[in-house]
Amino acid sequence: MEVNPKKKLGQHFLTDRNIAEKIVSFLKTDSINSILEIGPGKGILTEYILHKKLETIYVVDIDEESIIYLKAKFPKLDNKIIQDDFLKSDILARIESPVGIIGNLPYNISSQIMFKILENKEKVKEVVCMIQKEVAERFVAQPNSKTYGILSVLLQAFFEVNYLFSVSNNVFYPKPKVQSAVVKLVRKENYQLPCSEKMFFKIVKAGFGQRRKTLRNSLSKIIEKGKVENVLFAKRPEQLSVHEFIELTNLITNNTDV
Repeated sequence: MEVNPKKKLGQHFLTDRNIAEKIVSFLKTDSINSILEIGPGKGILTEYILHKKLETIYVVDIDEESIIYLKAKFPKLDNKIIQDDFLKSDILARIESPVGIIGNLPYNISSQIMFKILENKEKVKEVVCMIQKEVAERFVAQPNSKTYGILSVLLQAFFEVNYLFSVSNNVFYPKPKVQSAVVKLVRKENYQLPCSEKMFFKIVKAGFGQRRKTLRNSLSKIIEKGKVENVLFAKRPEQLSVHEFIELTNLITNNTDV
């Protein structure tokens, strides 16, 4: 049976086995109990993941054609090959944590997948994934750069984020129009923020929602202008480090009824 890549699912199958092996080599199993592969497609990464010899290896894919193909190719995985939409599923609640996540993620939903991982960060120990290069650069971006944004701050608050290597678009079928990159996230040992997490998320999203404005203006719906005076309010969101967003969150929390 053949699996036809589907444009609506953003499928671009990796064809280079050396790159597949290299990607999987970055996933360490000494601190995880389960591995979850997202979007296995034809299983080029799955083959090398199985060398990890963890008993709890799961793969999840929304594509029925891929699921049928994978069940035939990897009969040992059997009921651990799951047809589901990762974004809508509760699969992370059903498998033993801490979990290591790996995958060649569909470009069109890679950011949404990261938000889902953030929602389940207490379960996810590490992530190794291939995504669009431009998005990867956003994940590791530092303050005062155009690529620094919501996911830069949120991911770096809870994970050590590393850009591993770039991948040419020539090693995929069908060939995507963009370049790719592999990134690795490892959850910080002390990942509990010293501030209200709910308010932290709210402030980061509101700030970057109007990134050309100063935080005094973009956060006016959260805290009244002039209620608190601090140099941070005169800055734009891309000028603040993760630590400064935490400082800002505490400042706002201590001066509002939220």
